Amino acid sequence: MVDCGLVLEGGGMKGMYTAGVLEYFMEKDLYFQNCYGVSAGACHLCSYISKQKKRAYRIALNYLNDKNYCSVHSLLTTGDLFNADMCYNKIPNRLDPYDYKAAARYEGNAYAVVTNIRTGEPEYMPMREMYKDTIAVRASASLPLVSRNVKIGSEYYLDGGIADAVPIRRAIADGNVKNVVILTKEVGYVRKQASAAAKNLIRVRYARYPKVYELTANRHVRYNETLQFLDEEERAGRAFVIRPQKANDIGRIEKDRKKLEALYWLGYRDAGRCWGKLMDFCNR
Repeated sequence: MVDCGLVLEGGGMKGMYTAGVLEYFMEKDLYFQNCYGVSAGACHLCSYISKQKKRAYRIALNYLNDKNYCSVHSLLTTGDLFNADMCYNKIPNRLDPYDYKAAARYEGNAYAVVTNIRTGEPEYMPMREMYKDTIAVRASASLPLVSRNVKIGSEYYLDGGIADAVPIRRAIADGNVKNVVILTKEVGYVRKQASAAAKNLIRVRYARYPKVYELTANRHVRYNETLQFLDEEERAGRAFVIRPQKANDIGRIEKDRKKLEALYWLGYRDAGRCWGKLMDFCNR
């Protein structure tokens, strides 16, 4: 267990890159004191804190063609593109059992980043007792327009990436002097403003929650400012960033197994290539 933060960006199926990096970390028995997962990052963080090797790989690939996993059929029949019962009940409890006891024994802390759609603020929900905390992971990965709002307590939540796509500032605020950050976007990536059509859809769909529209309209500004801040942290030696060197054509809802496998192994190899420098960073 190293006394550093671990920050995992989301990105839908681009998160296969993160899964590959985490697989290498598990093989090397590298675990972090404080972990923050956003959307797909929170999903892959589940298998990391339970120390179940190759589980994230299996889940992402084994059900690609199952209409009950991620499909228009699921969206039309349940309101969720990623079927909630399949992803958070049938898979972890029957098809590919999740080790809830191992996750509860994780020596560090793990958090799923969610967006409160009433306040527009990010919240950082613990991932410990996963038989009940899984709801936070579901909320973190619930994409606007293609997911139902997720109720936790008396509030409703959606994708953590809306409010805090790369929670590096939160990691620092929690006392992490050093942070390892895994990004799914390539070097040089700049987020563009959402299209007028997308913003109009958001405005209509979330008319009762105007903060969702505000966050969507300004998301590119916050994201790009965060990347600039992260670059400053990296230059100062307080952050270690792992990310693809080149752009890829992986869609947020990618179905091509070969492409996803290639992205997974790219993340695995990138982790291996920077291992020496990473160890120097963590042990300084």
